[in-house]
Amino acid sequence: MPLYHFHEMQHAALAPMRLMAQTMQTMFTNPWMPFAHTNTGRSLAAGAELFERITRQYPKPGFNLPVTDIAGHKTAVHEEVALRLPFCNLLHFARDNAPKDDPKVLLVAPMSGHYATLLRGTVEAMLPDHDIYITDWINARDVPLSQGEFTFASYVDYLRQFLTFLGPNTHIMAVCQPSVPVLAAVSLMSEDKDPCRPTSMVMMGGPIDTRQSPTAVNEFADTHEMSWFESKVIHTVPMTYAGRGRRVYPGFLQLSGFMSMNMDRHMNAHLHYYRHLIKGDGDSAEKHREFYDEYLSVMDLPAEFYLDTIRWVFKEHALPEGTLTLGGRRVDPAAITDVALLTVEGERDDITGAGQTIAAHSLCSSLPDDLRKHHLQPKVGHYGIFNGRRWREEILPHVRDFIRAHGARAEKQRAA
Repeated sequence: MPLYHFHEMQHAALAPMRLMAQTMQTMFTNPWMPFAHTNTGRSLAAGAELFERITRQYPKPGFNLPVTDIAGHKTAVHEEVALRLPFCNLLHFARDNAPKDDPKVLLVAPMSGHYATLLRGTVEAMLPDHDIYITDWINARDVPLSQGEFTFASYVDYLRQFLTFLGPNTHIMAVCQPSVPVLAAVSLMSEDKDPCRPTSMVMMGGPIDTRQSPTAVNEFADTHEMSWFESKVIHTVPMTYAGRGRRVYPGFLQLSGFMSMNMDRHMNAHLHYYRHLIKGDGDSAEKHREFYDEYLSVMDLPAEFYLDTIRWVFKEHALPEGTLTLGGRRVDPAAITDVALLTVEGERDDITGAGQTIAAHSLCSSLPDDLRKHHLQPKVGHYGIFNGRRWREEILPHVRDFIRAHGARAEKQRAA
């Protein structure tokens, strides 16, 4: 039986047990029920909730950012789809009465198994001072086969279309995986002297050169042949979805791979969650719920894009080697002469090791020193680069100042 079909059947088979767990949770959290306030009652309720959560399928979350704070005033935020493409919607967070001089930022979310809402904390922190657009990638199982393939080259083309749509003086920010296609898109646009090339680009924890500080992700790619990936992790979407017949890398496989690399951490997190529930520690349990609701919500990737990424980024290192060719053109970051570059890395990043992102500076060899900056954030791992307290308090100020400074530089150059 195909793995995708088996996964669907397994989830369906667990449905009665999940319903029973939900019933038990309701019973033992009802204050009118016997044992509700006892250690036994709390243990049963917590165990039932934990089982229900780790066996359910999580739908695509919403951003749920209805307001932001601009200069001390609550301001309404409206999500609008600015541009629709078959595999991605360009989503705009339009703010009422926002300052007209706020920088326009294209935030490129990773297409790596999670939805763009994984960057909710990134968007939320940037909204007060930036006009944010984000790539809202569509689950490949929901894209009809008639829309064709989506390759690494398609990804780069989408970025160029989005930048063209947004126009001059746009800043682009890549979180993790999209750093490579972003650098490729900006390289081609710079070579073409495209007037819509961005004013600045920010790359956060991106695998520009995975030979630097290799992690378990890189080593796994190096030790498996392409034929292994094609035969073991690529599956066909079942008939129950709009993308029936499309070859994909299923999100549930991606998630299991990520969790297996950090199984101890995830098991400890669930154990702490269980203990918080038993103790009635609502704040700690709720923070755990929020993170895992997001982390466990996954999407399928087009097989062509996934395999291209494994081959060119993780095995052949095509961009740093100078061999990446798209549409018959070699991608040369040295063509970038006036797009400011900020790279951000986390000291404890176990997915994209420190050194992989800063490699972009050596590739962008034509950039003057005053158009480049690097920030290494102490004591944070991969997700801490773009989410959480250190992101808001210690990393974002560097990003915000960099974007504003080079936005002002570009305005002066245009006015001259």
